Amino acid sequence: MKTVYEIQQFLKQFGTIIYIGDRVADLELMETELKELYQSQLIETREFQTALLILRHEIQIQKEKQR
Repeated sequence: MKTVYEIQQFLKQFGTIIYIGDRVADLELMETELKELYQSQLIETREFQTALLILRHEIQIQKEKQR
């Protein structure tokens, strides 16, 4: 995974579609879903870490844009 779009597609494989309309809220909810999948041992550690890094970076970018 290299983009937020790829994370969205990954989450779709587990039946999770996230769209609230607020970009930061969407990203934070995706992070929560990933944590739940990881804790349920449905995804590998590497997938979880990579996706989390991408999401947190994108959240930081979006929050800086809002200032």
